[in-house]
Order: sequence, then structure tokens, then C-alpha cells
Amino acid sequence: MSKIKEVLRLKYLNLLSNRQIQSITGVSRNSVANYVKNFVERGSSLEELLALNDTDLKQLFHPSKSAQQVKSTSNHKHPNWNTIREELTKKGMTRALLYEELKESQPDLYSYSQFNRYYSRYVQSINPSMRQIHYAGDKLFIDYSGLTMPIVNQITGEITKAQIFVCVLGASGYTFVHATATQSTKDFIASDVLAFRFYGGVPNILVPDNLKAAVISHKKGIVRLNDSYADMGRHYGVAIEPARPYKPQDKSKVELGVKAIQRWILMKLRHHSFFDVDELNGQINLLLDGYNHKVIRRLGKSRTELFLALDQPSLHPLRANNYIYKEFKTATVGIDYHVELDGSGYSVPFKYLGKKVDITYSATSVIIALDGEIIAQHPKLSQPYHDSTLLEHMPHDHQYQYEKWSPRRILNWANSMGASTTALMESIMNSRSHQVRGHKSCMAILSLSKTYGAHALEVMSAVALELNIHKVSSIESMLKTKSYLLHNPQKSVNNIFTNKHENIRGSEYYAQINNKINEVKI
Repeated sequence: MSKIKEVLRLKYLNLLSNRQIQSITGVSRNSVANYVKNFVERGSSLEELLALNDTDLKQLFHPSKSAQQVKSTSNHKHPNWNTIREELTKKGMTRALLYEELKESQPDLYSYSQFNRYYSRYVQSINPSMRQIHYAGDKLFIDYSGLTMPIVNQITGEITKAQIFVCVLGASGYTFVHATATQSTKDFIASDVLAFRFYGGVPNILVPDNLKAAVISHKKGIVRLNDSYADMGRHYGVAIEPARPYKPQDKSKVELGVKAIQRWILMKLRHHSFFDVDELNGQINLLLDGYNHKVIRRLGKSRTELFLALDQPSLHPLRANNYIYKEFKTATVGIDYHVELDGSGYSVPFKYLGKKVDITYSATSVIIALDGEIIAQHPKLSQPYHDSTLLEHMPHDHQYQYEKWSPRRILNWANSMGASTTALMESIMNSRSHQVRGHKSCMAILSLSKTYGAHALEVMSAVALELNIHKVSSIESMLKTKSYLLHNPQKSVNNIFTNKHENIRGSEYYAQINNKINEVKI
């Protein structure tokens, strides 16, 4: 039944109030009141109206516009909706302002409400990723393709999967693609830097998916970024606003971009064999230009044209120096006034003993800071287990917090266990860039005597000296497995240490027994 008939029936047959009719039919109280007013003004009986079909009844209560009105509306010239959409990508621009400008040039233009209605129909007709208004140069959406590309090792034949990095500018849809060996933070940042160079500038905001390379955690609206990725953002002066978890509308632009890249680039390369990532990137670059130059049917322009008109003029300029990948670590300054990094030691002024410091390091440099103030800088050592010690960081006569552990006291402790232990401690301290750097290792090794005994440590020290073993972990492993007893099998098992044990007879005892047996036989 028509809503109008239902309203009139409930009003005049069931005698319900307008509020009750609204609750039952869902028709607003204002509409109910208008239907009742129209019915009263017409003076027709309720039976006559209920006998009409729905079309005739609707014409009575909702008369269509006159032919002249329809003709007048149809004669209006529509604006170029593509141009309207491009104008709306500019920050500060509104539909109301655009309508006022159009109204000045077309005084008989239809109403603002009709303008909005026609624009909404246009928006519904275009690609879903373009329906949202993205301001020019504002956002760069970033993600990895779920589809990977195989890389064949020419020597072993092993196949690895190259990861495909994709980023899309919001306003123009201009796309950059880059293949990397992994999705590590280092590779991810390298792809970002290449993207900035590709665009010739940086956007205002980066919108990555919640990748491990970019985001450590994103819960309850609180984002914790990877330290290296956040540092890259600071270098280029760009904000980083990851897409919300489980909110696909936040990254629809790049998701559709990824699908398009898979269709127009990766699928075209499916029959190719690639032997390294650089070769794959070369082929991707050739196809990427064609993809960006492809004309978007609904807009009548290519992504390249839109980029040149919209995004490029609004991008922030690139910095002269590219970002250098850095990593971050927190460490405690040891009693030897050094911090450990990748197996090597880097000195700081001795007054910072026991302090927790922040280490920022790249492939070439190590910067150590306390409360934001740089206290030491070193070149990054390429080989582990070496030390970088600056003379100005050393205390006078090594009068520092743990002075009681002087070389003399360490050697006195070692001498109580034996000559080999003492010699090993001297060898460890002399092997470091400065003797004090070996104190920590020496104390750790000497402390093992409490677990394994002084005698075992002395025997093991002799073996460690011969094999030039200084690592604490290796020495502890030798003591735990007793592997030092198996060293140099050419020597007799009944050595000087075992022969002195009261429960061991030794080779001399068995030689005497053999002599007695021979005498009896004779």
C-alpha cells in the first residue's frame, strides 16, 4: 500500500496522532501534517482517495514540475565536472565558492542544491579511489604488493621472492613502483627515498600501511613508529600518519593502485626470468611510464597529466642531501668507559660510567648522546671485536668508579689459580686497544672458577692460550663441555695433571705389573 494511503487510513480510520503514525510508517511528522493538510484542502472523501491507484494518488500529493519548469532546467549547461573535481583538490576551496563563481558567469544556473546533487552523481560514476577529495601534494599512500616476483640465483638455481613496493599520490594517482629483496626497514626506507626522487619532491603526509618496517605498534589511536623510519621523516620534514588497522577506506587509493600494478605490470612480466632485483626494476620502470601515461577514461586525462597539474606544484622541495639510513640503540656505559655495539667497543668520557646513553649509528659513523646532548663520535668499525678509544676519554691514571679492579688485582686473583690463568689474563688485556678494555672480560672469566673450579680453569687457560681464544662465551663453553681435555690428542692422556691424582695408578704402575708377569713366566 502507498505510504500516503497508509497515513490517511491511520489518521482518519484509526484516529492516531501524527507522532504515532511516524512511529508506525516511518514517514516524518512534517510529511504526515502536509498529507493531512492537502487532504483537507481538496475536500475529497477518504473513500475516493483510497480508491485511486498509487500513481494517480502520488500525482495529487506530489505534482510534477510543469513542462516549462522541466524545459528550463534541461536547458541549463552543466559545468565541466572534471574541472570542478580538480579545483576541489586545492586546499581552502569549497563547493559553495565554486558555485558562486559559476553563478556569476551563468546567472540562470540552477540552484546550489541541484549543483550538489549533480556533482554527487558524477562522483558516483568515477573510480571508487577517486571519489574522496585528496588535496594536491598532501598525501602519499604506501604499501607492498601481495604478489611477489621470483628471482633466480644463476649459480645455485635457488628462487627467492622480490618484494614490490608501491606508492600512490592522492590527488593525481601518480604511481611509483620499486622491487627490493626484502621488506626490511632498510629496504623500505631506500624505496621511500627513491620515490621522493621520482616525484621530485616530498608530500605533506606519508600514509603507510601498518608494516613492521614502519610501525612498531598502532593501538587505540596511539602510533609508535620504527625509530629509523621516524628519523627519515624528520630528515625530509614530512609527517607520517599510518592507516588505521582494519580501516580499508584509509588506504583505498594504494590498494586499488596495487591491484592495477599487478594487472598492468607484474602480470606482463610473469613469463620473464630475472636473475637479480636490478634487472627486475629495469623492466618495471619501462612499463611504469606506460601505466602513468594511460588516459583515465572517466577523467579524460592521464596520471602524468594530473600529476603535473595538481601534485607537482604543491610538493615540498627535496633536501640537497639524501637520507642516510641509521639505526638506534640504548646501552649502558661499562666500567671500561666504553659501550658495546656489534661486538666492538666505543669510548665515552669516563665521567659517564654507568649512564644509559643513546647510540645512533650508520654504516660510517657512531654517535653517542646523553639526554639529547652528543658526548662522543666515532667512525663505525668494519670488523667486530675491535675498539675505538679516544685518548681524551681516558681518566688520569684510571681513577674511576671501579678502580679496585686494577690490572694488579686481576692478575693477583688469576695467580691464585695458576700460571696459565695469569698468562691468559695478561694476553686478554694486551689484546685490547687499551688494557682497561679487557678488565670486564677478565673478571667474567675468573668468576667462572666459582662454578667449574680453579683447577679446571687453569687447565682450560693453558689450552685457550695455545689456541689464542679470548672470548668469554667460548671459554665458558669449553668449561661446560670439558672440550679442553680433548685438546692435542698426540699427547698421552696420563699427563702431569691426571698422574698426580691419588685415584689414578698411571703408566708406571702397569709397567711394573707387566715386568712381574714376565719374571713369573721365565
